[in-house]
Amino acid sequence: MARVTVEDCIDKVDNRFELVLLASHRARLISQGAAITVDRDNDKNPVVALREIADETLSPGDLKEDLIHSLQKHVEVDEPEPDPASLTQPEAAAAFADAAEEEDQPEALTFDRMSEEELLAGIEGLVPPEKSDDY
Repeated sequence: MARVTVEDCIDKVDNRFELVLLASHRARLISQGAAITVDRDNDKNPVVALREIADETLSPGDLKEDLIHSLQKHVEVDEPEPDPASLTQPEAAAAFADAAEEEDQPEALTFDRMSEEELLAGIEGLVPPEKSDDY
């Protein structure tokens, strides 16, 4: 019969459901060959896992992180995106153009620069399209 009960562990892990999840995860780790931190005393793996939690030889937070990590199928790695302000600088634009060439793009994009006055003059020179009966 088990010498460790849930009441011995509930002050270490507040939620009984979480305690069962953590203890079962630890018992699986023990069955896979993980080193135990308490004496076995001819106990089975779930009892050893509960005793480890009760004796605080393992941190419940570490067990929880390990459980979460073991259940993840795909771990996304967030790569930092370039700062939009830094792309306006010539060095960053050159680095961006080099990166574009490395991605096998046919040509790097180039933009024409124009002043505000040139833009306004171009807008004033535009002629509105003629209205037709098709619309």
